[in-house]
Amino acid sequence: MSLVPVIDLAAGEKGAVATSVAEACERVGFLVVTGHGVPAAVIDRGWAAARAFFDLPEAAKRSVVMPRPGYPYGYSPVAGESLARSLGDKRPPDLKESFSIGPADLTPPPDSADAVAFAWAANLWPAEPPGFRAAMLAYYQALSDLAGRLMRLFALGLALPEDFFDSRIDRAISALRLLNYPHQPVPPEPGQLRAGAHTDYGSLTILLPQEAPGGLEVQGADAAWHSVPTVRGGFVINLGDLMARWTNDRWRSTLHRVVNPPPDSAGSTRRQSIAFFHQPNWDAEVACLPTCLGPGETPRYPPVLSGPHLASKFRSTVTLPAV
Repeated sequence: MSLVPVIDLAAGEKGAVATSVAEACERVGFLVVTGHGVPAAVIDRGWAAARAFFDLPEAAKRSVVMPRPGYPYGYSPVAGESLARSLGDKRPPDLKESFSIGPADLTPPPDSADAVAFAWAANLWPAEPPGFRAAMLAYYQALSDLAGRLMRLFALGLALPEDFFDSRIDRAISALRLLNYPHQPVPPEPGQLRAGAHTDYGSLTILLPQEAPGGLEVQGADAAWHSVPTVRGGFVINLGDLMARWTNDRWRSTLHRVVNPPPDSAGSTRRQSIAFFHQPNWDAEVACLPTCLGPGETPRYPPVLSGPHLASKFRSTVTLPAV
């Protein structure tokens, strides 16, 4: 039996679903959801567009390369990032390439140079493949809507009003990241993974993974690594650091990684996924929730603002100039 539960969001009464979600968030910080309401056509178009982009020649992908280290959107080549560095682990760069976009319709930025340089940075759109921009924007909006519904379930599971998080995510600075883990014809460097062990930075992540050799693993309370199931039509959901801070670590932002394929894998070991990183408003304060503080307990973390927390974490992972 998998450590990570599968929960049908459309099955049963909302309160019962919220209770099941809360149990998974507290026990492991990961779950797989079905019955999520995201149209299959939107998912299929997004998946096909992502694959077509990564199939382009390197020069075409580099036409939208991140223009400077720490720029949040655009193309990042293989070995351009080391996620383990966000936790201070100086491992070799990750064996993946990515393309990221942010919000397309943000309100004017706050009076912050960091906000303008980061969350309000311009998206970079490639000239090909055809229909790429439309497919990505439709996928982004559909996943943003799903994230909002999940945050309402989170509120119920935390004994809060259902709309508690609404005002904190109505100007969300979420990011959509396409990920391609190329075929590995030669062994990686010692300690090098497709994505090093890390926690995510925001409120929650919605992942669409491909079932292929070398997949996602989560660290359990037993300190062992467990495979995360791939369910056809389902999304993998995991909590980020901000949700752990909101809940005073009652809910877990769990270490996870993407491992290399077995050395004896037959055929291509290429793997692809799409991750939606839901991030509250830039200026949303994240402080211990009153329902997560028992008698005699004190908050484990000082309050932080969503945007500056995200920017500092992201920039710590950059390993190469984007040239």
